[in-house]
Amino acid sequence: MSDDYDLDSGPDPAELAAAASESASDRSEEPVDAVGIGPGNPEYLTPRGERAIREADVVVGFETVVDYIRGRTEADCLTCGYRDEGETLATFADRVADGATGTAVLMGDPNHSGYQFVGKVQAAVDRPVRIVPGISSLQMAASRARTPMEATTFVTLHKSGEITPDLDRLRDAVGERHLLVLPRPYDWMPEDIAADVLDAGAAPSLEALVFERLTHDDEAVTTTTLGELGAHTADSDASTSPFSDLSVLAVRAD
Repeated sequence: MSDDYDLDSGPDPAELAAAASESASDRSEEPVDAVGIGPGNPEYLTPRGERAIREADVVVGFETVVDYIRGRTEADCLTCGYRDEGETLATFADRVADGATGTAVLMGDPNHSGYQFVGKVQAAVDRPVRIVPGISSLQMAASRARTPMEATTFVTLHKSGEITPDLDRLRDAVGERHLLVLPRPYDWMPEDIAADVLDAGAAPSLEALVFERLTHDDEAVTTTTLGELGAHTADSDASTSPFSDLSVLAVRAD
């Protein structure tokens, strides 16, 4: 993450983003839209999100995200990585303060793993931030795995900072409920998550599915068992995981 935040000691910008509900007064002002662009296939960018991108004067986001939507807007595109995130958002905030219409773009749906960036945008700009949800890889994985949301425990590890409470939720739910997990590249990949819940007593026979690059032309799925998936930790490390960092793990309940 950027140097502005030490997520091991706080504050977590996701807490700012989730601190209060969107209000009617927020909607009456000209907000900054935080748009989920979907999982990367342009067919999954919603018309509402596309309009917010098309009508913006300035767009900000991580370079890998902005690259997906450059051809859909004439806006000035400000791109960042983790190291220059704060500086780029400050430039974006200056443009918005000068009267530009601003849109922030996030992969998938901001409600799934996007709140840290939403919180950083919210802290930077002097306008309300309005979330425009998108289709997420999580929703695609739930559809492929046939794991209805009401019978599923969802956890995202795709964030910085403390994840022990999230791992505890998986350990408690495995086998009783379906699991949908967004891994964290590269230290908590699907095989690492499998090994962790196995250590907590999960049945090795549970069906596990790893979805990679969902909706892209090279989409792939590995259907295996939790035991076989966890065994990959014996011959993988942070740089040699057999799976893409664009992965979703599903574990079906008994």
